[in-house]
Amino acid sequence: MNIEKVNIKEIKQEKTLLYTYLLKMKGKKGLKSSVNFADNVVSATGGLIAISIISFVAVAFGYPMVLGPIGASCLLVFVAHAGPFSQPRHVLGGHILSTLAALTIWEVFGRTHLTIGMTLAVVVFLMLIFNTVHPPAAASAIVAINSQVGWGFLVTVIACSILVVFLSIIYNNLFKNRQYPKQWV
Repeated sequence: MNIEKVNIKEIKQEKTLLYTYLLKMKGKKGLKSSVNFADNVVSATGGLIAISIISFVAVAFGYPMVLGPIGASCLLVFVAHAGPFSQPRHVLGGHILSTLAALTIWEVFGRTHLTIGMTLAVVVFLMLIFNTVHPPAAASAIVAINSQVGWGFLVTVIACSILVVFLSIIYNNLFKNRQYPKQWV
């Protein structure tokens, strides 16, 4: 009899834990953002200009695959220009650190499913430690190891990252309601 009470109590507790766990997945109601058409056009135009210029550099260097991660960086610096992950330290530091780590892992361990996963874990850890979190930089790392591009890719990533920041500084500050960067370090 006592065993049954304990089991029922444990079952109820497990159901409560499962229910609580599943409730977390429900999420919350999203905030409705007001769409500022003019600002959206400014952001999209900035991205258009930047990725057009950067694509010449990436193709000239022989690494057009950098355009995916760098395009994502353009989205951040032109749309979310005030956000912490859009600041120069994060853009430059994130891309350089992540690509350097990925190429080192590739050089030492080669490319396997495990090293691709290990690369992501290492770059996330490094970006957190060095306060250079920039989500597109993780994509640079995955492109580097998955494509087995070699060390020339790092030069392209550095050049394109610098261009993203430079073009964002020039473009975003042309507009009254924009300031880039909010902080350098």
